[in-house]
Amino acid sequence: MCLAIPAKVIEKKGTQGVAEIGGVRREVDLQLLEDVEIGDYVILHAGFGIQKLDTKEAEETLDLLREFMDGKR
Repeated sequence: MCLAIPAKVIEKKGTQGVAEIGGVRREVDLQLLEDVEIGDYVILHAGFGIQKLDTKEAEETLDLLREFMDGKR
């Protein structure tokens, strides 16, 4: 099963960056995307940014994931 989730880019150096998901930071590869800037949300899969998202869509998705995870505890 594959899962890709929204992550906020908080650092960027060339095609490499750091993204944050729920307070967890992870090194990411952004070479598959154009025009990614600090503060942008990207869909992250296996350490690669695979799609850029607008902020509203990313935050709605993250809210749904939080609700789902809270219900599973």
